[in-house]
Amino acid sequence: MKVDLLILDDWGPDRLTAGQRRDLMEIVEDRHERGSILITSQLPVTAWHDVIDEPTFADAILDRLVHNAYRFELDGHSMRRSTDPTEKVDEGCPA
Repeated sequence: MKVDLLILDDWGPDRLTAGQRRDLMEIVEDRHERGSILITSQLPVTAWHDVIDEPTFADAILDRLVHNAYRFELDGHSMRRSTDPTEKVDEGCPA
């Protein structure tokens, strides 16, 4: 293992292909209890099973990721919003 921390940023916007599932399983298996993985996602963890898109792989991958994880769920306005004070933003709709 060459790095102490692997970061998967913005994970889950598309369903995984068969090859991507196998690659992810191999990575997670290799790092399980030996290296850290930090995952950022706009999707709740409950939706990750659908992203992996194959129940057996999803169970195995999520079992290794979720059960020993520290989870931080953020709530609030997006930092990507414009800082232009003249721009009209709908406060009721998250960006």
